[in-house]
Amino acid sequence: MKRLHLTFMNGEAKKHKLVPKVADENLTKEQVQQAMQDITALNMFEKEQVALYQEAIGAKYVETIETILF
Repeated sequence: MKRLHLTFMNGEAKKHKLVPKVADENLTKEQVQQAMQDITALNMFEKEQVALYQEAIGAKYVETIETILF
């Protein structure tokens, strides 16, 4: 199973990760970059008075492999 991990800088210049529950496993670089730019443009996410998702810095798919024992 692949999960999309989006990494942003927050208002304190610290990394903040967003992992959507549902994401297409075949998105292009351009599609992901555009979506991340759209999120930063909203400028509406905040936690404990720190603005989240201020700058898009990276994205990756993380794949989990399950091994069934029984």
